[in-house]
Amino acid sequence: MKWFGTKLTLLALLALLAAGCAAQPQPAVQPAQGQAAATAAPTEKPEARIVSTTVAITQMLDLLGIDDVVGIPSSSKTLPSRYDGVKKVGNPMSPDMEIVKSLKPTEVLSVTTLQYELEPVFKNVGVDATFLNLTSLGDMQQAIVKLGEKYDRVDRAKEIVKGYDDKIADIRQKTEGRPAPTVLILLGVPGSYLVATEHSYIGDLVKLAGGINIVQGEKVEYLASNTEYLQQANPDVILRAAHGMPEEVVKMFDEEFKKNDIWKHFNAVKNGRVYDLEETLFGTTGNLAANEALDALMGMLYP
Repeated sequence: MKWFGTKLTLLALLALLAAGCAAQPQPAVQPAQGQAAATAAPTEKPEARIVSTTVAITQMLDLLGIDDVVGIPSSSKTLPSRYDGVKKVGNPMSPDMEIVKSLKPTEVLSVTTLQYELEPVFKNVGVDATFLNLTSLGDMQQAIVKLGEKYDRVDRAKEIVKGYDDKIADIRQKTEGRPAPTVLILLGVPGSYLVATEHSYIGDLVKLAGGINIVQGEKVEYLASNTEYLQQANPDVILRAAHGMPEEVVKMFDEEFKKNDIWKHFNAVKNGRVYDLEETLFGTTGNLAANEALDALMGMLYP
């Protein structure tokens, strides 16, 4: 059976988801008498004015202790109290460009999964945007390090990254020698669902937890579903990620599993190993709840 990768269509579906200067030291040797004594004044960095357009990035900036944020996304999710009163710039998929420009940002931050659609929009209004890669935990760690380097939070960034490294090391120790379960990941949005590959963020977490994604050899993050192929792979575990309107998507999944007779032939269904993932832990891009998500996965993959 053929798989059909999705790029533009996937982004359209995911639209419902809703990415101080130190003083310089004085010279040790003063100019000799009679010589020009002009000294250059310390060069001060321009004031940072950061616009964060996704919840995950806003949370990262908060954890790093960065206060120079003048714009944050509009979201039903709880945003860090550090940024109470900061101007809202709209949905991550479609920021209000007039508001963004009016804030005179020195940096606008989004995510690579939205770059194809948003980069031309930012360029059209003369705004340079930085797109952070949060498609895996490792990529998110690198993004945190880069932000730490740019905004003088190097030590804090290293501390955050180490917390994730320690969790991964702990998981590897616990899963060593244990059979690796095969896993199918379904990503649902209202009215449709896709299959997540190991290149998706949730797929990356499954891999880190020792699971084997039944979809191998693909380059994209998500694929159109082909239930006959999936049944042939017969995964040990099925993970269902509901996004956009979680309650509605869970009902959609339940109805699909009841009406489509093929699902009852899956070992995961027969053995009661179908799990609905909590949206706050399992986003479509990396987020700071990665350790909690990994803990949850361990209970599903190794009951």
